[in-house]
Amino acid sequence: MNHYPLWKNMLVVAAIIFAALYALPNLFGQDPSIEISSSGKSEITQGSLTQFTSLIEGDGVTIKRTDLLEDRALMRFNSNEDQLKAKERLESVLASEYNVALNLAADVPGWLSSLGAEPMNLGLDLRGGIHVLIDVDMDSAIEKALEGYEGDIRTLLREAKLRYTSVKAGENGVLIRFKDEEQRDQAELKVGNEFRQLKLFTDDDGANFTLTVNLTEADRRAISKFALEQNITTLRNRVNALGVSEPVIQQQGDRRIVVQLPGVQDPGRVKDILGATATLEYRLADTKHSVADALEGRIPVGSKLYYERNGQPILLKRSVIVTGDNITDASSGLDQQNGTPAVFVNLDGKGAKRMRKVTTDNVGQPMAVVFIENRIEGRDAEGKPIKRKVEEVISVANIREPFGRRFQTTGLDSTEEARNTALLLRAGALAAPIDIVEERTVGPSLGQDNIDQGFRSVVIGLILVMIFMGIYYRLFGLLANVALMFNLVMIVAVLSLLQATLTLPGIAGIVLTVGMAVDANVLIFERIREEIRAGSTPQASIHAGYEKAFSTIVDANITTLIAAVLLFSFGNGPVKGFAVTLFIGILTSMFTAIIGTRSVVNLIYGGKRVTKLSI
Repeated sequence: MNHYPLWKNMLVVAAIIFAALYALPNLFGQDPSIEISSSGKSEITQGSLTQFTSLIEGDGVTIKRTDLLEDRALMRFNSNEDQLKAKERLESVLASEYNVALNLAADVPGWLSSLGAEPMNLGLDLRGGIHVLIDVDMDSAIEKALEGYEGDIRTLLREAKLRYTSVKAGENGVLIRFKDEEQRDQAELKVGNEFRQLKLFTDDDGANFTLTVNLTEADRRAISKFALEQNITTLRNRVNALGVSEPVIQQQGDRRIVVQLPGVQDPGRVKDILGATATLEYRLADTKHSVADALEGRIPVGSKLYYERNGQPILLKRSVIVTGDNITDASSGLDQQNGTPAVFVNLDGKGAKRMRKVTTDNVGQPMAVVFIENRIEGRDAEGKPIKRKVEEVISVANIREPFGRRFQTTGLDSTEEARNTALLLRAGALAAPIDIVEERTVGPSLGQDNIDQGFRSVVIGLILVMIFMGIYYRLFGLLANVALMFNLVMIVAVLSLLQATLTLPGIAGIVLTVGMAVDANVLIFERIREEIRAGSTPQASIHAGYEKAFSTIVDANITTLIAAVLLFSFGNGPVKGFAVTLFIGILTSMFTAIIGTRSVVNLIYGGKRVTKLSI
């Protein structure tokens, strides 16, 4: 009685070895490091790594080790000071070609890494960084779509030679006014045939006859969904260009985005980059009309009044040659002729074709570059951001010769502005404006404090439980304590193997698991006591205790597993972290309590004539 077959004992031994092996990497320290990845232009090779090393060592910085990974290079340092010096040096030279990110790399031995054993990732609250909750302005996304239809409808009516008074997009759709009912009815037929997915409404207002073109509810939902997805993609591109390691960018609800950037040391710049909606527009200057007349309010049809950065007014044509949507790549640098900051721009096929045509037809004519940015200038009494759209001409130059796919833009104030502008253009424009509604910044020191306090809580809970079990259940209590220690090792091993992210709520889940892990053993040991009091032999009591308590243990743990699954399904970030560790802890505690302790009890008492149990 009370014997395990060999395969069960081997299973327990294999589980111990496996858990110890994959939990081991978490005992090694972390090196301050720099992660270098390509921004899309240059591939990272061994030669590139040699170049990076020579740049840093030339400044007297000591490199601990360099690793060439699959798509990036990792440089390790002995101190944070060396890490920051190296980052400044690399960014000053390589910013246009590579992304440079601060990181903490685990100092795991090579033989352990070759087995796929890596330490757990630490969440934002343990590592430090910035957490941002972003709200997407869906109304602006729909208005932007209606503005697109406004231009298409105006072009359609002109081609059909239908006279209209005005075409204007608003919150309730595109409103078209006519003086003639017949013209309005013909326009309704024409627009309806061309845009079958839109809703059309007609109305008579005295001498005016109107046609309203609006989106269907399905279209509005599709536009909102696209805006959210496009913004997530754009924000991810911007974060990647910033060079942040292991970012979390995910949807929350119907219109919000969560951005978590562990290890970020400059949250101010991150907020500026995430919230910026900067883009460029290239327009021809209007040289046929007077700027003085425009300043007096007589702006010609087809033109618009702008101001240069020095305050000088200028007339530009409303027709846009290309916008930021046509830009496939952008990098910052210096103009070779005068050394001023410049942005080097690459266009897609459609933009290059249009730019080539316009510049060919207008050689010798001035072309302007308009910089457009939505800036947040404080908040109102209700806490809502006060936004101001800034449109300024940063460059005006004569077209010397036709050009198409690649060219440069000058007129920027500083190299920092050139770098940020290139980053925003390269990452793409946001499909809808965003508003940062919540922001939390966790410093590295606070993250370390969270780790220390979390570790302390686990240790204190573990010691108290072990003391109670050792005193109350004696030898069997000590066996439960061994199982409890092994349970913690298994939790860490599984989290490391899954490369899950450990957060402060996750540590809370581990603390809860420490208390719950001995529940199964308490049920088993109390059942053994009952069998002994009923007059059963020690061997029969052990067998009955494990057999009869099994169903109760499974029932109790299944309800907790269901709760953990529901928490993970319906909760967000912190709740999910708690649910993951709780779920894993329940499964490992069932294994250690039912199979692990039974295996050790069988080794101690199995097959022996026992008159008394130490329980």
